[in-house]
Amino acid sequence: MTSKNVDIAREYFQAVQKGDLAKVGELLDEEIVWHQPGANQFSGERKGRDAVFAMLGGMMEASQGSFAIDEIDALMGNGDMVAASIHFVGRREDASMSMDGVDVLRLKDGKIVEMWLFSGDQTAEDAFWGQ
Repeated sequence: MTSKNVDIAREYFQAVQKGDLAKVGELLDEEIVWHQPGANQFSGERKGRDAVFAMLGGMMEASQGSFAIDEIDALMGNGDMVAASIHFVGRREDASMSMDGVDVLRLKDGKIVEMWLFSGDQTAEDAFWGQ
């Protein structure tokens, strides 16, 4: 099961990188619980695919369409969990961010049911997104 979950996680990250929101939607469970770190306007827990898409849309708007996962360094599985070592970026007129992160996905029945995100520099990420 671990290798299948790693494959699903890889498919998710590739869809995110391509902007294939239909595929992302297929891979996220309708009742996903998403844990966004920090103390910024996007921080906190989101419940449900629609809430996650609304948050991601807000991030794209706040970053003038530039927010992206530009590198997927490693995907590591352990049972129903997959950890991804990534790099993400964003910029807007007066600010930019570029940092490493770790995303931890929990999968069930081929869907991502829970997601925890960790930022390499949470203070800088909070400053970028603002309140």
